[in-house]
Amino acid sequence: MFDIIYKRLQSIQKLCLASMFCLVTPVLAAQPLPVVASFSILADMVREVGGPHVEVTSLVGPNTDSHVFNPTPADAKRIASARLVFVNGLGFEGWLDRLVKASGYRGPIVIASKGVKTPLQLKDAHDHAGASKGHGHQHSHGAPDPHAWQNLANAERYVETIRIALAAALPAHSVVFEQRAADYNKRIRALNQATKAQIAAVAVERRRVITSHDAFGYFAAAYGVTFYPLQGLATGSEPTAAEVVRVIDLIKKNKVSAIFTENISDPRILERIAKDSGATVGGRLYADALTEPGTAADTYLKMFETNVATIIKGMSGNAGQ
Repeated sequence: MFDIIYKRLQSIQKLCLASMFCLVTPVLAAQPLPVVASFSILADMVREVGGPHVEVTSLVGPNTDSHVFNPTPADAKRIASARLVFVNGLGFEGWLDRLVKASGYRGPIVIASKGVKTPLQLKDAHDHAGASKGHGHQHSHGAPDPHAWQNLANAERYVETIRIALAAALPAHSVVFEQRAADYNKRIRALNQATKAQIAAVAVERRRVITSHDAFGYFAAAYGVTFYPLQGLATGSEPTAAEVVRVIDLIKKNKVSAIFTENISDPRILERIAKDSGATVGGRLYADALTEPGTAADTYLKMFETNVATIIKGMSGNAGQ
């Protein structure tokens, strides 16, 4: 009798354990993939492709300058707990290697800009003597321009790289990622076409603007706007007096239409330059970071659309309207 009762209890225990496993397994399977992206623009792209199947943390947050970012021990912990790490590449995250080493992370690091050609690699896109076709600043040959997302065509490459990485990490959801990436790229292409049409409507001689730093080389080459940046590719130091004088001379010599500040830079120097040169401050641009959630440029596409509208108003002389 005891043997029969014992066997029945064992059977009941097995059934209970099996039931508990069945209840727990879907919950575990439903957990989104923990992902880290280096900065806010890239994090938004990953969220667009991954949807509910990813949980994305951005190391560099909204309105924050990635060029001068100082990682903390908490950032190392975020990377250590991630299954995938997405970075821009092209030298944008100079602090990344040290952070990954400190975290002990051994997983994949996905370079989103893979396959993108820089303005220096595109023939006729850059003139190193000074002002150029669509661009007006000199780069160092040893420093590739990392701001590839400023050309919407490059964003499509980012999206495809992100899709491939997520599908490899979560093959069961690869069809979902493929559909979301296709839908996202469709919106990117539509905005790209609209951007080209809107800028083409502005007279060529008015397509000259001043920006805080050299973040719009890809935009310049793609859309035919000449940018004269106050600073170079990075923002780690204050512009010198000579650089300020150079920009004022450029404004007067080239009849620059407008000066634009950025959400990651102190606007006071450019405001002073505008006053000294007689140019107009055309508004604020978003080059390297999104804005806080619920604001005008809190996604990549909203950021790009906002920048285009601001640039066109400034070039057209309607910045104050």
